[in-house]
Order: sequence, then C-alpha cells, then structure tokens
Amino acid sequence: METKSIMIVGVGGQGTLLTSRILGGITTHAGYDVKLSEVHGMAQRGGSVVTFVRYGDKVNEPIVEEGCADVLIAFERLEALRYAHFLKPDGVLIVNDQRIDPMTVVTGAAEYPEGIIEDLSKKYKVISLDAMEEAKKLGNSRVFNTIIVGVAAKHMDFAKEDWLEVIEKTVPPKTIEINKKAFEAGFVF
Repeated sequence: METKSIMIVGVGGQGTLLTSRILGGITTHAGYDVKLSEVHGMAQRGGSVVTFVRYGDKVNEPIVEEGCADVLIAFERLEALRYAHFLKPDGVLIVNDQRIDPMTVVTGAAEYPEGIIEDLSKKYKVISLDAMEEAKKLGNSRVFNTIIVGVAAKHMDFAKEDWLEVIEKTVPPKTIEINKKAFEAGFVF
C-alpha cells in the first residue's frame, strides 16, 4: 500500500494528541507501519498544535510535506487556513467550524479573517461542521474531536467496527460510551 498522510491541526487543549493516538491505533490495528509526530505542539492552551500520522507498508518518516496530505483535520477555522497548503489536490479538508482567537487577535495586533471556509472551499474539497455544537447535543463538549474522527473515518479505508474497537482501547475508560456516540454522530455526517 502506498503511504497515506493525515494531518491534524488545532489549538492546544483541543484533543489533537488523543485524536492522533486514535488514528495511530486504527492504522496499527490494520497492520500498517505507522509514524506519528507532533511538530509544533505547545502544551498550553491557545498555541498552535500540528500532528502528523503517516501509514502504509513501510513508512520512513513521520513528517508530511506540503501538498502531500491525503486528509487534513482542522479543529479550528484559522488553523485550517494556515495549513491547507499541505493538502494534496485530491485530498479532503475536514474543518470544525469554530473560531478561537489567537493571541495576536486578542491583543489587537491582527484581525481574524472572515470567510475562511468559503475561501478554502474554492480550492479544496472541504467538509465543514460545527462539531462543538454536535458534541453539546450529546451532553459533552469535550468529545467534539471524536465527532471529527467519525467524519474523517469515512475518508479512510478502515471498517467502522475497527474504529469503535480502537476508540474503546484508547480513550479513558469512563468516556468510552460517550466517545463511541460521538464517533457515530460524525460517521453519519
């Protein structure tokens, strides 16, 4: 199998690490060689976090080069805009339609761009949803990232049952059921 590249971008505290562990888990479960890398991570909330997951028969390095990501998962609109150039021409961009102002916007040094999703849709295949709102409907806003994993799962080559099994093994035990519900909510999107 040709190497596939997934990129997860977001803001510190949004669950990018758990998401990459689920993606790493599903690819390992399927028997692929997997490399993960968090390259720009800042532990504090508000900092930009970028995680790469690459899998295939043999993966030499974890870093995804510009124009090479099969799937780009963005937990926030501005992060989608910032990293969209990493997507392949036929790749898919999954965007959580949420705005989190970076420090430059908070301090007034910059303005948050308008029309991000519309602009990205002119150039890329974009799937946009308000996963935070969907998670609130489930009663737990913290599972919005698992909803997005459910959306992404439809663009990857793994059985739904395998995803659910990996989620069960990866998330904290007391959150298994809510995370499975969140995955299902995203999977039907």
